[in-house]
Amino acid sequence: MDLATVLIISDDVEFSRAITGRWQSERITPTFTLMGGDLCQALDADAFDVAIVGGVRPAGLSAVLQALDPAKPVLLICDETQNIREIRESQPRIMALRQYEGWLDALVLIVSEALRRSEAVKRLCRAEQESVLLQQQATLGNYMREMLHNLNNALTSVLGNSELLLLEPGSLTANSRSQIETIRNMALRMHEILQRFASLEKELKVVATQTEKDSTAKTRSAGAR
Repeated sequence: MDLATVLIISDDVEFSRAITGRWQSERITPTFTLMGGDLCQALDADAFDVAIVGGVRPAGLSAVLQALDPAKPVLLICDETQNIREIRESQPRIMALRQYEGWLDALVLIVSEALRRSEAVKRLCRAEQESVLLQQQATLGNYMREMLHNLNNALTSVLGNSELLLLEPGSLTANSRSQIETIRNMALRMHEILQRFASLEKELKVVATQTEKDSTAKTRSAGAR
């Protein structure tokens, strides 16, 4: 698992220091990126996994929240002057936490859970991409398997006719004979490749059959226990 990145957006140095200091007591500490509220307009959405916003000047808070990627978890730390309900109504995707006693502990729990969910989503996306790739490869493999017989027939014809031409001495010029020999040799090479493909298909069937037998045996053994 790659080390997660937590973006802290704040105009208050002590706010950022309190969060990073509290995290030092945790078993796993993410990478922190610190940014002022006036710098996040050109924010790279791929540069962080979770954003924590707090201690931002009121005039710039709305712009900060608008600049953040809506697909990324965002935790807003509110002071006693901010109305959490209004913030949630205007920014429903934002998680809000009041700075009451013990808020740092609550922040670590919330962000840690958000990071776990973010990692799970990344794994799901990678699994979906790999599944699509496997489906494409399976489609290509099935097509090649279906065309194997036709290709073998075509190669047999090419190989047979080239051999017949080469068996007629004096009927070909030296240049034509060389070209036909090249055709025959390439046909032989293609035939070897197709034979290897057919052999590989048989090997995969044997492996699949053995895997199915092993799985059935394990199931029966587990049921007996």
